[in-house]
Amino acid sequence: MRKKRRNFSSKFKTKVALEALKDQLTLAELATKYELHANQISA
Repeated sequence: MRKKRRNFSSKFKTKVALEALKDQLTLAELATKYELHANQISA
């Protein structure tokens, strides 16, 4: 059985993007915090 694709709300995307722009955490730390891959954040 296939795993369902996760859908992220625009609110969540904005929150992650703004936190990435602050440069307080590395991409790897943000990826772990939000359970994402670092490439998803940088894209």
